[in-house]
Amino acid sequence: MNTTIDGLIVVDIPVHGDNRGWFKENWNRTTMTDVPDFRPIQNNMSFNANKGVTRGLHAEPWDKLVSVAHGEVFGAWCDLREGSPTYGHTYTHRIDPSVCVYVPRGVANGFQALEDNTVYSYLVNDHWSPDAQYYFVNLDIIDWPLEPTEISDKDRAHPPLADATPVPARTTIVLGASGQLGSALRNHIDAEFLDRDDIDLATCDYDTLKSQRNWRQVDTIINAAAYTQVDLAETDGRTAAWAINATGVGTLARLCTEHNIRLVHVSSEYVFDGTQEHTEQEPFSPLGVYGNTKAAGDIAAATVPRHLIARTSWVVGNGKNFVRTMATLANKGVEPNVVNDQIGRLTFADELARAIAHLIAIDAHGTYNVSNGGQPGSWADVADIVYAHYGKAPVNRITTAEYPTPATRPLNSVMTLDKLTATGFTPRDWREQLAEYLKELDPR
Repeated sequence: MNTTIDGLIVVDIPVHGDNRGWFKENWNRTTMTDVPDFRPIQNNMSFNANKGVTRGLHAEPWDKLVSVAHGEVFGAWCDLREGSPTYGHTYTHRIDPSVCVYVPRGVANGFQALEDNTVYSYLVNDHWSPDAQYYFVNLDIIDWPLEPTEISDKDRAHPPLADATPVPARTTIVLGASGQLGSALRNHIDAEFLDRDDIDLATCDYDTLKSQRNWRQVDTIINAAAYTQVDLAETDGRTAAWAINATGVGTLARLCTEHNIRLVHVSSEYVFDGTQEHTEQEPFSPLGVYGNTKAAGDIAAATVPRHLIARTSWVVGNGKNFVRTMATLANKGVEPNVVNDQIGRLTFADELARAIAHLIAIDAHGTYNVSNGGQPGSWADVADIVYAHYGKAPVNRITTAEYPTPATRPLNSVMTLDKLTATGFTPRDWREQLAEYLKELDPR
C-alpha cells in the first residue's frame, strides 16, 4: 500500500499460526513485489521493555524494512529527502507481526511501543557505522497515541522540521569524464566526474575498486570510459581494449550488483555485423576485436539488476572525431577519398548526453538505441556537408573495399529509434546539429 510519503510502502504479511505460535516470511525478494529489491545486508532488532517507549525520528543513509517480531508499535515517518515532492510530510501506521513497512533512504523513522516487551526489527542495505551521516527531526512532529514513558536525551534534542537538515540524494558518478561524452554530460547531469587517474577500469581489480569509497551512497554510475581505437584494437591495442571494454565493465557490474547501484553503460553498433538496420533485440555479431570487447561489456552490464545500456554510433563531440578531421583537411585544401557505402547517422555527444539524462530521469531499464534522428547518410555525405561549409568541392567517393583498414567496419550503422522516441524523447536531426557544430568550429 502506498502512503502520503513518496516511496514509503506498507505491506501486509501473511502470518500462519497454530497452538504453538506463528510463522511468517518477513522478507522475500521474489514474492514481495510491492517493495523494491533494496538488497538488505544487515538485520537489527530493538527490544522495548515497556509500552510507551518512544524512539526517533532518525533518517539514516540507507533503505530499510521495518517490522515487529513481538508486540505492536505505532510507526511514524517524516520525509527529509532534499527535493522530494513530499518533503516534510508525515505518515503513521500501526505495525504488528502482520505488517512491514519499506522506508526509503532519507525518510526519518520512529516508533512508539504499544505493548510491553515489544521487539522491533529492521533490515537495512548498509552496515551500521558511527561515521555515517545521520539526519534527525523532533519527535514532537508526531501525535503519539500514548504518553511517552522513555525518550533518550539525544532524541529529545532533535531539531524541529523547520531547522532539520535535508538528506541529499545519493551520488551520481561519471567515469571517463574527459572524453567526448563525459564532457557533454557536464551540461546535463549533476554528478561527480572522474577521469582515468581517479578510476582506471583497465587496471583496477575488484577489491581495489570496492575499497575506494562507501559505494552504497552512490545511486548511479555512468560508464563513459571506453577504448575506442578500432583499428589499433586489432593489433597493439588488443589487450587494452579487452581490459577497458570488457574486463573493466565486468568489475563495474559486480560492484553495482553488490551495492544496488544503477549502471548506465554506453555501447556501440560495432557489436553487430552491419548487414541490417539494428534493433535493440538483434543478436550480437561483431566483426572485429573492438566489437567483440564491446559485446562482452554489454553482456556484463546487463547482469546488473539496475542497468541501462545506451547503444550509439558515429559519435561527434569536443575531441578528435571525423568531422574535425574533415574540417582540417578542407582548410588544408586536401581532396580526400571517403567511403560512400557505410551508412548511418551521426550522434552528437551533447544529444547522447541529453538522451541519457532523459532515460535516467524516467528510470528506464534495459537497452536503448540512441543516435541523432534524420535521414541516414554515408561518411561521404557527412564529409560533403563539412566541405561545403568551407566552400570546397565535394569529396571523392569510394567503396569500403577500396579503403582497406585493419578493422572491418559494419556497412549499416543505422539504428531504429522507436523505443527511445516512445519514452517521449525526440532526437534532433543530425544534419541540423552538424550545421550548428560547424558554426562553432568556424563561425564564419
